[in-house]
Amino acid sequence: MDMHTVVVGTSGTTAEDVVAVARHGARVELSATAVDALSAARLIVDALAAKPEPVYGVSTGFGALASRHIGHELRAQLQRNIVRSHAAGMGPRVEREVVRALMFLRLKTVASGHTGVRPEVAQTMADLLNAGITPVVHEYGSLGCSGDLAPLSHCALTLMGEGEAEGPDGTVRPAGELLAAHGIAPVELAEKEGLALLNGTDGMLGMLVMALADLKNLYTSADITAALSLEALLGTDKVLAPELHAIRPHPGQGVSADNMLRVLAGSGLTGRHADVTGDAPRVQDAYSVRCAPQVNGAGRDTLDHADVVAGRELASSVDNPVVLPDGRVESNGNFHGAPVAYVLDFLAIVAADLGSICERRTDRLLDKNRSHGLPPFLADDAGVDSGLMIAQYTQAALVSEMKRLAVPASADSIPSSAMQEDHVSMGWSAARKLRTAVDNLARIVAVELYAATRAVELRAAQGLVPAPASQAAVAALRAAGAEGPGPDRFLAPDLAAADVFVREGRLVAAVEQVTGPLA
Repeated sequence: MDMHTVVVGTSGTTAEDVVAVARHGARVELSATAVDALSAARLIVDALAAKPEPVYGVSTGFGALASRHIGHELRAQLQRNIVRSHAAGMGPRVEREVVRALMFLRLKTVASGHTGVRPEVAQTMADLLNAGITPVVHEYGSLGCSGDLAPLSHCALTLMGEGEAEGPDGTVRPAGELLAAHGIAPVELAEKEGLALLNGTDGMLGMLVMALADLKNLYTSADITAALSLEALLGTDKVLAPELHAIRPHPGQGVSADNMLRVLAGSGLTGRHADVTGDAPRVQDAYSVRCAPQVNGAGRDTLDHADVVAGRELASSVDNPVVLPDGRVESNGNFHGAPVAYVLDFLAIVAADLGSICERRTDRLLDKNRSHGLPPFLADDAGVDSGLMIAQYTQAALVSEMKRLAVPASADSIPSSAMQEDHVSMGWSAARKLRTAVDNLARIVAVELYAATRAVELRAAQGLVPAPASQAAVAALRAAGAEGPGPDRFLAPDLAAADVFVREGRLVAAVEQVTGPLA
């Protein structure tokens, strides 16, 4: 567990804090301001609960059953029942980091003071995170509207000491046993609290934040692999000149071109179009090489837009109804996941296109008719072995799946709750498929890296001098265990090592030792 502590206040949180809690086990602490805000909002809810008039979420049923007034004697049962009935998820377990992000972001909204939840409930949420207790949440159950209802319900069930959860040792046990083992008392939910624990976009937002962190690394990695492929194909770096990108001023395009240009600084391989033995002089490189900054850059701009949406959502209090500073408790539609769902789908689209252009460059490196003097399939002994032929097959299969995953989830809606909830976002589904897409993209970039570093080494054997940054990438990858193809060796361990090397940001770190920080 990371001993870093994240303090949760009333004004939202940051993407860095989400990643710290979700992935690195950072501790969570409620600020004094948050405790005061929780107490003040609870006084308002208690006052409304004492009135004879029905108030939605406090003394009524929910959704299509909101017209029924619930008496005092049944309200605790109502809060328990909404959690139990909504904990209806099915399918495989969701990853631990996703559930921790989900829990932390719900705590973030609760701590805002707009939900009416008591301070002791919020503290128990923090206690679960700090104890490393992770509720069992299932793949299916959220429509991305009225919040991520089923996933959040399974988390609330754990707060009540019910259902199943995973302990810090990775063992799944009854939640009540885990809470007792860590000295945590289950909560007894009061008016509005059951609803407040379920009504948020926290799951899809947590997955968005983590996807953005991963994609930022992968986009910089893809700029590097594009530069390595350009170099290995004896392409020209003139297309990366800043003045060319200044006349089409998309910010991401300029950033990607600059990254590539810095990786290629000092290369003895670029700009050799006219003197490649056996080749007719080339005027231009193929689109997958020449247009890498345009494609990578457009994806970067999409990431920037998604970052803005995530930042707004991280600063939001998503619940229904909400407690306002003037004492009103008002129904609203802020739980609708559309803003998050759209950008999750946008990211799946640009990730698919980035994977596609990476694969096209890999294929070009392996084809002796288009690689300008490289051996077929970059094989050690073409014909005796197949080189990287099937590595490209694997990459192509991943790209094909990426294209299927790019089909938007947010374009769909299935009405629910007896037509009360008649237009939903499917944001959870968009987030789940984006996670798979990001996972695939890392593998695709790793295959291009493996092929490009192999090709750069072969160029060096031909007497050409690669860029210092390229040499650093090759050396670091080899040191990480991806030794390169050779007699009587199989590729799977090398490809797996390249995959980890990319995911962990070690490719970027190795190159930055030469280039300085890349964007």
